[in-house]
Amino acid sequence: MVAAVRVHKTGGPEVLTYEEVEIPAPGQGQIKMKTHAAGINFIDCYFRNGSYPSPVGMPFIAGNESAGEVIAVGPGVTELKVGDRVAFVGSLGGYAAERVVPADRALKLPDNISYEQAAGMMLKGMTAQYLVNRTYKVGKGTIVLMHAAAGGVGLILCQWANHLGATVIGTVGSKDKAELAKKNGCHHTILYRDEDFVGKVKEITSGKLCDVVYDGVGKTTFPASLDCLRPLGYFVSFGSASGQIEAFNINILQTKGSLFATRPTLNHYVAKRDDLMACAKDLFDKVGSGAVKIPVNQTYKLKDAQKAHKDLESRGTTGASILVP
Repeated sequence: MVAAVRVHKTGGPEVLTYEEVEIPAPGQGQIKMKTHAAGINFIDCYFRNGSYPSPVGMPFIAGNESAGEVIAVGPGVTELKVGDRVAFVGSLGGYAAERVVPADRALKLPDNISYEQAAGMMLKGMTAQYLVNRTYKVGKGTIVLMHAAAGGVGLILCQWANHLGATVIGTVGSKDKAELAKKNGCHHTILYRDEDFVGKVKEITSGKLCDVVYDGVGKTTFPASLDCLRPLGYFVSFGSASGQIEAFNINILQTKGSLFATRPTLNHYVAKRDDLMACAKDLFDKVGSGAVKIPVNQTYKLKDAQKAHKDLESRGTTGASILVP
């Protein structure tokens, strides 16, 4: 029996239950890993509150992302062995002292990446990787608007886009978060609670507007985000921290400049093993070289998962948050 955080019914952070569970031996093509750190992400809140249905029913162990060491391998596993350092992002089960995962979705960690870094970056870092390289190809001269620039994906994406030569504009909720965003590659910050972000974007860009808007906030920043885009610009909605964007008349994209709008998710970009490996390698290389740093700014004990979720949902966190057993 090992410690885990389970959800028996959907609801607020109070439904996260710290308890003992039994983790089975790994089956065909699986490994069992001992968790050293687990990442905390908004998607965990979506499963907990029922916005996303649990693919395994009830109860379920929360958490999609973790890092640790291999403690057992199932039949047919050849690429990994006991003692290997690995990270995983995918199915539920991360908020537990041990978990079983498919070996072909686990990623071997380079020596220069810590368990804590890995837990704080696999989902957020690989999300940033595909957003700036594949969803919209960011390069020298690109003008980027990043909502929640001091958040988990925000701080990584600001650094990455800056590294690629972009001008990065970020919305933030406080002066402290503005300073943090600026230290992480954001060139211009907008205090969205006090300022009209559309007006500020027009001012900062001298009316040119942005090539791409990356939005993990959702309901409260739409449709104003569209007014920040130049004709043929890209609106990229990759999360909904403030609630889902409701159905809208698609003609709005035409009237605002023949805009593109997409709702990507990591699972589709790394569905193939080769894409998963390439995405992770690029992330490991960028972090290993120092071009992108992973700010793990909050660490909680596994038993304090309720507090971690409350802090995340109240916008009380910056950068990455992790749980440790």
